[in-house]
Amino acid sequence: MTLPRCRTPAASHTGATLSNDTPVIAYLFTTFPKNTETFLQREIIAMRARGVNLRLYSLWGGGGTFRGLPVARFNKWRLCTLLWLIPAESWRRPDVLKQLLRGLVTRGAPSWLNFWENMLGAGFACVFAREFRRDRPALIHAAWGGAPATAAWLLWRIDGHRFSAAAHAYDIYEHGGDWWLKDKLEHAAFIHTSTAMGRRSLIERGLPADRIVCIRRGLDRLPVVKPLRASRSPLNLVCVARLVEKKGLDHQLRLYAALRAAGVPFAARIVGEGPLRGELERLAGRLGIAADVTFTGHLPGHEVWNQLAWADVLLHTGVVAASGDRDGLPNVIPEAMSVGVLVITSPAAATTEAITHGVTGLVALVESPDDWVAALRRLSADEAFCEKLRLAARRWVEENFDAHQNAGRVLEQFHRAIAP
Repeated sequence: MTLPRCRTPAASHTGATLSNDTPVIAYLFTTFPKNTETFLQREIIAMRARGVNLRLYSLWGGGGTFRGLPVARFNKWRLCTLLWLIPAESWRRPDVLKQLLRGLVTRGAPSWLNFWENMLGAGFACVFAREFRRDRPALIHAAWGGAPATAAWLLWRIDGHRFSAAAHAYDIYEHGGDWWLKDKLEHAAFIHTSTAMGRRSLIERGLPADRIVCIRRGLDRLPVVKPLRASRSPLNLVCVARLVEKKGLDHQLRLYAALRAAGVPFAARIVGEGPLRGELERLAGRLGIAADVTFTGHLPGHEVWNQLAWADVLLHTGVVAASGDRDGLPNVIPEAMSVGVLVITSPAAATTEAITHGVTGLVALVESPDDWVAALRRLSADEAFCEKLRLAARRWVEENFDAHQNAGRVLEQFHRAIAP
């Protein structure tokens, strides 16, 4: 069975030029550019390819330039200016100050981190209000539902700027979700989420369904599909994930132990860094699989693609963390699907929006290592089944994970938001 090869997305408009009267979209990020958030970089690349006039702001770190575009970094020393900016803006809009103070008094933040994220967004809005007043963008778009959405919402409250916002899994689920999420998003021109699961959750929070759009992220260029290895013994297994609770990596190590006990030869690589690394390495030692599992630490993007080139199967063992945090659809899953790596995932979160069991990949419960062993044994031996999965997986990526097509859909939302 033949798989499609390299394809440049048809929707690409590289080389587009901007005129002075092109509406300006101000993008607010928590940190930009950030190595672990390549999906946002691809979105900006695709927007630029479509001729969108962008102003980029990074609220925490980041800055510099990205693909020739300046990224305005929020220097924290400017928070000192709040000593006189808060009284000045409060005099202009006392109702805004009253709303903020009432919220601070009547509700508790889910975590200190979320509290300070919202305070960062509020500080940015106050410091940059005059700049946005002087050079008014057609729309402000918050790339996250935390600090960027707080900033966009307050700029709307202060000066009536139209704004839109994105809400990702972290914004929706971590410790029950962002502190001010509903207050902020109910006033957005539209709300962008990248999974159907996220859209359902936002509707359940009481946000208007007609303004919540599910538009996936994507690849700016689809890679060449590698051939299936004729002999997949030992199986080359890879996991790309931050080493945090919601990735279920303790379960993954136990299924590796079960795989070894079942006599299935394998080599595993876990790509990523995080606070659980030491604990996971010690667990691998206790399970007797330290020689079979390599922890590579964080790798740059091109090295991650090299790991996918090496791998036969990508494993995702996501769970719902004690804090409520969970994955949406990790970008590495469709990235693996695009290049011909087989995928096995747990059914937690939104991974099954891309992986349909027996069609585009396999789904197994993390509590059942024997199911994973059986699935991996089949993938090591059944070539026809593997090729069927790979073909369907690539087709799903082409139809759903093209950054240029999906950026075009987001751009349509921008135009509708600006039109009134």
